[in-house]
Amino acid sequence: MSRYRMTPALLIVYMTLLTYIEARAAFGLPYSLVLLPLSTLLGFSFTLLHAGQRLGWKRTIALLACVFVVSLTFESVGVATGLVYGPYHYDDHRLGPLIFDLVPPLIPVAWFLMLYPALIIAGRLVPAGEGTKRILAVAALGGLVMTAWDLVMEPVMVQGQHWVWEVQGAYFGIPLQNFWGWWLTTFASHIVAALLGGLSGPALVGFFAMTPWVVMGWVHSSHGSSR
Repeated sequence: MSRYRMTPALLIVYMTLLTYIEARAAFGLPYSLVLLPLSTLLGFSFTLLHAGQRLGWKRTIALLACVFVVSLTFESVGVATGLVYGPYHYDDHRLGPLIFDLVPPLIPVAWFLMLYPALIIAGRLVPAGEGTKRILAVAALGGLVMTAWDLVMEPVMVQGQHWVWEVQGAYFGIPLQNFWGWWLTTFASHIVAALLGGLSGPALVGFFAMTPWVVMGWVHSSHGSSR
């Protein structure tokens, strides 16, 4: 099977599995530890293949790396401090082992799965052109698309206890700060990817890669000095 035929085939399998997962939930069948990770990896595979065919593999790998680094950074800071999305933590039994006891590796994978279609939609809506203004417009609108997606997905995932909010928020128990964090994560991911071709790209990636560990070290030191 050629890669061009594999792409729609992956999409069909992915959508079929999602339908099956929803049907299981509707009929009250017990939660499966395998189905959600499997569906996420299938969706990721489709998205990665589609991006490679549409953007070229060099740009796709750059975007994937940026999304992985930025989303893992923001999520790590968020879990450690509650500053990005609000206070929450992940259940290590549902989404797999946690990176540094903070974030499952499946989460950055899911960010790419969702972020790429959001940016494609935004790119179609923003008038054609080149330069910084269009990059900012696509990044901002892509963030809004992602946030709209999360309005539907977040309550479902919380109900499934894939992550746990430590406060009672205004939106089905979810703090409104979470949606600002989603927009910011998407916006930053696209901006970093766009800047990778310039000299500021590596500096930005380094900044995002080091920030969570600096913040966590500061928080740990603060807690240690207060005991």
